[in-house]
Amino acid sequence: MKPALSLLSCLSLAACSAASDAPPAQDGGRSGSTRVVPSEARVPSQSCPRVVFLGTSLTAGLGLQGSEEGYVEALDAIADSLGLPIEAVNAGVSGETSAGGLRRLDWILREPLDVLFLELGANDGLRGQDPLAMRGNLVEIIERTRARYPDVRIILAGMEAPPNLDPIYTAAFRQVFADIAQTHDVTLVPFLLDGVAGVPELNQDDRIHPTEDGHAIVARTVWSYLVDVLRSDGSPS
Repeated sequence: MKPALSLLSCLSLAACSAASDAPPAQDGGRSGSTRVVPSEARVPSQSCPRVVFLGTSLTAGLGLQGSEEGYVEALDAIADSLGLPIEAVNAGVSGETSAGGLRRLDWILREPLDVLFLELGANDGLRGQDPLAMRGNLVEIIERTRARYPDVRIILAGMEAPPNLDPIYTAAFRQVFADIAQTHDVTLVPFLLDGVAGVPELNQDDRIHPTEDGHAIVARTVWSYLVDVLRSDGSPS
């Protein structure tokens, strides 16, 4: 099983990716709390799509230990097993908000990508930030990515605000993702943590971050949308 790429160690390339002459960057580990550090540009893969997962600690795999796999690594393995290999690049950072993801975008876009998986907003909701501001950040990420790479496909992961917040706020927060998907022609995963959120045995002690088993369910959820995007881009069926 080949590991998904981390932008903190992006030279540990998957089998389908091209080689690089740049020295490896230091890996910040599973905490995901270290800012992504840039590496030298490399020749993009010609044999399989490059899928960048721009997200929070959910994407970074916060709390997983040793060989435990997060959903990005699990997705990479699923794609391989079904003959649709991808170059999975994990750009998850713990504590990231939609504004933080937007600030990182220029570096993310230094290298070509075929699919952007956008997993941002969870921390905006945890902090009770303005849903309209979050919407603006997500839309700008989408528009700037398309301006740089017009053929990119974008998948947006829907999130839910904490249920203890005001019902009007949680409804407005939820609606942001559906509205963006409709108005900006992106594929929507309605709720990234469907079947995982609120299930004690699938979450770590913080009741927020999935266990490895929880991540496996997230991977299957995401794959049901990602596979259609990959096949629509001409990958073998």
